[in-house]
Amino acid sequence: MMKKLFAFIAVFGMLYLGASNNVVAQDQTEDTTATEQVAAEETAPAVDLTADAEEEAAAEAEAGKSLHSQLKQKFIEGGPTFMSTVLISLILGLALALERVIYLNLSTTNTKKLLVNVEEALDNGGVEAAKEVCRNTRGPVASIFYQGLDRSDEGLDVVEKTVVSYGGVQAGLLEKGLSWISLFIALAPMLGFMGTVIGMIAAFDAIEVAGDISPSLVAGGIKVALITTVSGLVVAIILQIFYNYCIAKIDSIINNMEDASISLIDILVKHNLKK
Repeated sequence: MMKKLFAFIAVFGMLYLGASNNVVAQDQTEDTTATEQVAAEETAPAVDLTADAEEEAAAEAEAGKSLHSQLKQKFIEGGPTFMSTVLISLILGLALALERVIYLNLSTTNTKKLLVNVEEALDNGGVEAAKEVCRNTRGPVASIFYQGLDRSDEGLDVVEKTVVSYGGVQAGLLEKGLSWISLFIALAPMLGFMGTVIGMIAAFDAIEVAGDISPSLVAGGIKVALITTVSGLVVAIILQIFYNYCIAKIDSIINNMEDASISLIDILVKHNLKK
């Protein structure tokens, strides 16, 4: 038992001495590395603080420019003539698009709720009560319902023809103004391309006058060409998004109109409206 105890103590002492030697060696290595780094820093050449300060000042000045000032600068560089026409296309196109978006959202009707209210009004107060419900409801579906109910005393065939005819009128009102939006979508890139052509002509004129091809001579004309082109494309993309939204909204409203009109005919048939 004592031999085992002495053997255990001897092994533990050897492990402890080995670990201590490793720690001491590691400390010496770290001290040597730190000394070498200090010496390298002392022998390194001085950094050009002036150049760094100038670069930082330029970066801060560039970052300090707001989006408005940058757009204004590009507008001036692109040339007031063509950039103004592109800007006018954007303003008019957005005005028409926003008007259509507001109109279409106001024209959206909860057709299921309207059908339930019309049917309850027919059960309780007859056709006049149902017409009053349609008068108090906003949207083309309610207007179509009102026209159909107004002709309900003339028979089911007349009601169907009235609903179809007035549905076409309401669809036309929904699509009003979309042709002008599509015009500005096509017009903005055309104006940009025209600015591109004129900018390139100005660049070649400068080359002809100077008799030499120099980057400084053609840079101005090419820059105007590129800025006007990009501006026209950006305007067209913005207006195209609004246009597609309006088209999708109109399709949705027309589908609701058609489904609701069929449901109105079914309700009138249920209430024994004769052909």
